[in-house]
Amino acid sequence: MFIIFICMGSVLNFFKTIWMIGEFVKFAHTVFALPFALSAMMVASRENRGFPGWRTFLLILGAMVCARTCAMSFNRIADRRFDTLNPRTANRPLPAGKISLTTAIGLWIVSGVGLIGCAYFLNDICFYLSPVALFVICFYSITKRFSNYTHFYLGLSLSLAPIGAWLAVKGTALNFQDILGMILIAPAVIFWLVGFDIIYALQDYEFDRAHGLRSLVVAWGPRSALVVSFLSHMLMWVLLCLFGFVFKFRYVYFGGMLVILICLIMEHFLARKRTLYWINIAFFRLNSLVSIVFFVIVAAEVIFQSGFIFQAHK
Repeated sequence: MFIIFICMGSVLNFFKTIWMIGEFVKFAHTVFALPFALSAMMVASRENRGFPGWRTFLLILGAMVCARTCAMSFNRIADRRFDTLNPRTANRPLPAGKISLTTAIGLWIVSGVGLIGCAYFLNDICFYLSPVALFVICFYSITKRFSNYTHFYLGLSLSLAPIGAWLAVKGTALNFQDILGMILIAPAVIFWLVGFDIIYALQDYEFDRAHGLRSLVVAWGPRSALVVSFLSHMLMWVLLCLFGFVFKFRYVYFGGMLVILICLIMEHFLARKRTLYWINIAFFRLNSLVSIVFFVIVAAEVIFQSGFIFQAHK
């Protein structure tokens, strides 16, 4: 019986540790980048109804998880002093002492190596570009020290997800349509991120001003920054509509784009209330819905061949 209790305690401690690591890297926020990466994967695999095979799919998934874990770990390590001082973030696992700095650094290193490993088994171009990707996704964390345009650096980091997934499927065997698709979806993700990261930054406006951290919210003030946020989201929406035209998507896609437009408008309506509760709804729930809706409509068009494949068979 004593041994059973010890085993149960060990299992509970293991799951507690896993839960804490998930909280540390905000694993739930993977919902932002992953649907765009999977959407790109499906379009790149359009000849196979969106599925590149289990090996490629699992490697893309592993690379995505490793990339985000690496980026978030580095961000938490780099920002730990500010997180300790900020009442909103003081209870995060690292500043609160729920996870050690050694564990955080270890997680950062292991996930970075994991990304390179997944890229190695995908194809040569992914492997050769993986160190560049690692640099970009980690570099964002220090940009708030010297640039007002930190949101664009973060957007660039997130935009690597669909590009990486596309290259994971096609390698260097890209046609003109593939290249045009990547040219459209990558900046769309950048402007989407710029829009909602400005909204997120509203929470720390006073703190960032007091501690010398930079952003468009600090540089231009909340009102002007929200105008940039709204324009960025509208540009993102236009780019995604063009993406649909390029691949001859039809009713499901553009019906979904109307849903996305409604979500974006609601997000900015809620953001102008500027309370923590409404900002969190605007930031997490609505943007999660945007990315999930985008994935669903792309998947529907590719799997059921109601877009470009349907046109090709006419």
